Amino acid sequence: MLERIREGTQGKWAMAILGLVILSFIFAGVGSYINSSAETAAAKVNDDTISQADLERAYQNERGRMESQYGEAFAALTADSAYLQQFRQGVLDRLIGDKLIEQAAVDLGLRVSDAQIKQAIVAMPEFQFDGKFDNERYLAVLRQAGFQPNEFRDYMRVDMTRRQLSNALLGSEFTLLAETTEAYKLQQQTRDARYLTVPADMFKDDVSVSQSDVENYYQANITQFDTQQQVSLAYVELSVDDLLADIDVSEDEAKQYYEQNIQDFRTQEERRASHILIEFGDDQQKAQQQAEDILAKINNGEDFAELAEAFSNDTFSAENGGDLDWFTTGMMDPAFEDAAFALQNVGDVSDVVESEFGFHIIKLTDVKPEETSPFADVKEDVIAKLKAERAEEEFYAKQLRMAEVAFETPDTLDEVAAIAEVDVKTTVMFSQDGAPQAVNYPNVVSQAFSDELINDQVNSDVIELGDNHVMFIRVADYEAQRTKSLDEVSVEINDILLAEQAQLAAKTWAETVLSDMQSEQDVTDKLQTKGIDWQEQKALTRNAPQVSPSIVTALFKLTDGEDTNGQVVELLNGDVALVQLLQVNEGADLPSSDAVALQNRLTTMRAQFTYGEFVNALREQADVEIY
Repeated sequence: MLERIREGTQGKWAMAILGLVILSFIFAGVGSYINSSAETAAAKVNDDTISQADLERAYQNERGRMESQYGEAFAALTADSAYLQQFRQGVLDRLIGDKLIEQAAVDLGLRVSDAQIKQAIVAMPEFQFDGKFDNERYLAVLRQAGFQPNEFRDYMRVDMTRRQLSNALLGSEFTLLAETTEAYKLQQQTRDARYLTVPADMFKDDVSVSQSDVENYYQANITQFDTQQQVSLAYVELSVDDLLADIDVSEDEAKQYYEQNIQDFRTQEERRASHILIEFGDDQQKAQQQAEDILAKINNGEDFAELAEAFSNDTFSAENGGDLDWFTTGMMDPAFEDAAFALQNVGDVSDVVESEFGFHIIKLTDVKPEETSPFADVKEDVIAKLKAERAEEEFYAKQLRMAEVAFETPDTLDEVAAIAEVDVKTTVMFSQDGAPQAVNYPNVVSQAFSDELINDQVNSDVIELGDNHVMFIRVADYEAQRTKSLDEVSVEINDILLAEQAQLAAKTWAETVLSDMQSEQDVTDKLQTKGIDWQEQKALTRNAPQVSPSIVTALFKLTDGEDTNGQVVELLNGDVALVQLLQVNEGADLPSSDAVALQNRLTTMRAQFTYGEFVNALREQADVEIY
């Protein structure tokens, strides 16, 4: 066979094809084959592109920020692929907005000099060590972020140029004090109202739904009847707490551990001291002489606490007579510590001691000698510690073996459960946003709905639920996403349409009541026929909890006028209400202490709105293509 291949490659047709390949290299260039860019664009904004790499970097940065800020709450959201897609789209929209602002800044002729860029980099705290710019730290941080120095300078130039325009937009807004006062008064305004509620159920007997209505609704809202994919999980769970009960530790073992680790049960000597601190100041020799003079006063019988309060530069301890509370070795300046622990008796006073903070005079006020806790006092703690250590060792050994078996026998969890000495448990069917409590962990739900576990029907890898707590899962049953048939949902649709038509009938009736009131007709009998009464509320605020939000919203849209001024509104529960405005109560005056804060808040809101509208306007005029 090999011989026939060799002969074939030497034929006329093979030579012709080889010649064409050589010509393509000559005309196109070898570089076009090996140097062509593999980078793809995520979007194009006018003549500039946003690469997939830029999008991925921005996406990971934003995701990391959200995870650090919101923790498990955000992790639960990211288990939903639809949310992640929306989140990623939001990041891309922000990058497009930044690109549009950048292009607008260039069109306006805004520039940033090299000196400004250097000054900004030097001032960034990320590149500072001990308050000063550190070049090694700068290069290390850039390497970690995937930047070369020239790339980062270019990035800074673009960012600072863009910020010139965005800061100008944000900084150009302002709010007058009169506007702030008026906004506050409107926000604090209350209203007196009366309203009546018309239950939709009163009209259900007067409406009907045909089969064609049901069919038309089904076709018009067919996506509403799409089911979510569902799984039932088989799982094995193991934690250290499961193992503790079966571990025994004898008293002899505990005593042996105690003797081998006696230092863990020994407390350090603690000392309490007071001091007088004289800082070096401009004249160190003068400061030392002042400390010597104070020491002489102490030796002559003057009160240490009074002298500390009068002369010590450590103002916090001086208020307490120089008291520094309890400390052990390693907590104080070495020179101070050596002098304090050299004092033999309570009440002894040191000579003048120099430290990096200045000159000290130290008085020993109390001593707690080193103590060793007897075994009897710590026996239970030692036993608990040994149990925990052994349970942890057993946990890690079992976890490792369980992971191996889960991989080696991927079609069952029985052997995994046998190692853990537990039963395989099974959940009910659930969707991605309705996991049972036992498996309601973001990383469990994410794996449960992964293609690997659903399509390949294999065991998961070890899933860590917390410290020393793991789970292995597999999909026991699966139901794909589908659209329910008309027969399955016809009763549901019938109820929906009945409720809609009943609400519409209630609304029509309420509008006739309003019309009669506006015509100055007495509607008392009409209301009594339905058993409906007016209800009144005084001083309702914009977020009044005692009435429906729909009523409050309608109430604050009404203008103060005739008694018959009103509006019919649909309530969230399917009923209808007729709302009347009785009186507008002016809000309180803006407290002067809150004026500046509210003025700044309103200005910030306006600035953000203006910036958003500016970006929207640029986008409408731009040629934006998302790939």
